[in-house]
Amino acid sequence: MELEELSGVGEATAEKLREAGYATVESIAAAEPGELSDAASIGDSAAEKIIKAAKQKIQLSFMTGSEVLEKRKTMKKISTSSEVVNNLLGGGIETQAITEFFGEFGSGKTQICHQLAVNVQLPEEKNGLEKSAFYIDTENTFRPERIIQMSEALELDPAPVLDNIIVARAYNSDHQVLIAEKAEEIIKEKNIGLIVVDSLTSHFRSDYSGRAMLSERQQKLNRHMHHLQRLSDIYNLAVVVTNQVMARPDFFFGDPTAPIGGHVVGHSSTFRIYLRKSKGGKRVARLIDSPNLPEGEAIFSVSKNGVRD
Repeated sequence: MELEELSGVGEATAEKLREAGYATVESIAAAEPGELSDAASIGDSAAEKIIKAAKQKIQLSFMTGSEVLEKRKTMKKISTSSEVVNNLLGGGIETQAITEFFGEFGSGKTQICHQLAVNVQLPEEKNGLEKSAFYIDTENTFRPERIIQMSEALELDPAPVLDNIIVARAYNSDHQVLIAEKAEEIIKEKNIGLIVVDSLTSHFRSDYSGRAMLSERQQKLNRHMHHLQRLSDIYNLAVVVTNQVMARPDFFFGDPTAPIGGHVVGHSSTFRIYLRKSKGGKRVARLIDSPNLPEGEAIFSVSKNGVRD
């Protein structure tokens, strides 16, 4: 239904809500009065009334376990071009899920993102989706030259492969969130099967520095992740995000690094894979969190041809 059909929402307010990313009645029903008030420049009491009206309009959907299983059968997977990494992930990168790759600089995060942007375009018999990719680049790391190399290694014509990758450069966290909120139009228009956010947390880390801003940062990051998950569910597409790590000086045993974003990113990601460098140019992928797969490791390499065993 249209936002204007909600009690207390006129054309001007509806336009403000859409510009702020609240394009559906469901998104308004799930919002907090304070954030809606700030986003649309309306009073708290008006925001509460609009949210209450939205909650009354939406229909809560319940599913049996069997119905969830049937929905799971529509889930597809994208190959990483490494059989051992695919096996680690139960066959590849899942749609209807957020997969997070985190690790230090040079661990292979961006290389995997480039490879997936190519592989999503492969036919389904080759573990692709025959769809396009939407690449949100926050650190200026997307390289079309790399896409050309990976395409040629798979005997694909690089020109259409590049045309099927929609790149959006995000310059700060607000811009990044806005791009994701506007993605729905591109998903429909360009037949998107993969959304990449490389990297998820870099702008949030720089825009919200210090403990005083931590709460605000985490709330905003949480909304961003939930919006990405919603897109993944509705359009049966894969979402892949990369994440940086930070040092833990108080940690004396094991790996002294931890992914940025804390529990917000940890709980929002369906799959979490820790990447690290190994000897001889090898990379190690460790699956550390999954709802249905065991922990494990896979060794892969990154060459001119792309990600390989």
